[in-house]
Amino acid sequence: MGNELDEITGPVNPDGRDTNVIDKQLKVSIGAGTKFFELALWVGGILIFGLIGIAATGDPAMAALFAIAGVIPGLIFQFLKQNALAYFRKLQQKIQADASQIDNFLEQRVIILQNLTRLLDKSIDLDKDVMKTVAAYRSGVNPNADQVRNEASALMDGIQARINLAFEAYPELRAQENINDAMRQNSTLQKEITAARVLYNDTVSMWNQDIFSWPTKIIVAAKEGYTTRIPYTASAETKAQARGTFF
Repeated sequence: MGNELDEITGPVNPDGRDTNVIDKQLKVSIGAGTKFFELALWVGGILIFGLIGIAATGDPAMAALFAIAGVIPGLIFQFLKQNALAYFRKLQQKIQADASQIDNFLEQRVIILQNLTRLLDKSIDLDKDVMKTVAAYRSGVNPNADQVRNEASALMDGIQARINLAFEAYPELRAQENINDAMRQNSTLQKEITAARVLYNDTVSMWNQDIFSWPTKIIVAAKEGYTTRIPYTASAETKAQARGTFF
């Protein structure tokens, strides 16, 4: 028998295929077979244990005791369902915590970008003022006169010295350093956001698989009305930008 998926001679899509997350929640439901299985644990256990008691002792009283013991499989299954319910509640809390972590990083990034915008505005204003002053001195420079050139150079050195003094007196004016630091923080936060989204999607994937796990979890999920959760998806704008040409 050959490969079911033959990458050599099989059909090939030359245009490729885009991957999209289906924006739909699937509700968990159970069929008659699962309901019969759960009922059989109770009724079947009682009947089987009762028959064992009659066959082993022949005493109806002992058979009744054996029949009572037949509820043990049902009780064990009920205990497993309670554990499954507790598990789902904890998993829901983890999903919430993972989502909250994404929000925290996004909030930090907004603050960083707001600060960066203000720093850029300040830097642009400062650079304009400095360059205007320098340009004014340079405009009077005669390249053929060493004395004038030296005087202009000395004047520009004086301007730089005053800027350095201003930086020392007002650390907030170190716009370029702050901008670089803000850019590094922004890059770090973007990586943290990506990692947090991966963690969130992993937890959502765990939820989506476990609610269909037979027999205990799917029964609990159906009873509680749980549905699948939609993982994080990139926006159409982001996808379009990712397909663009950057260089």
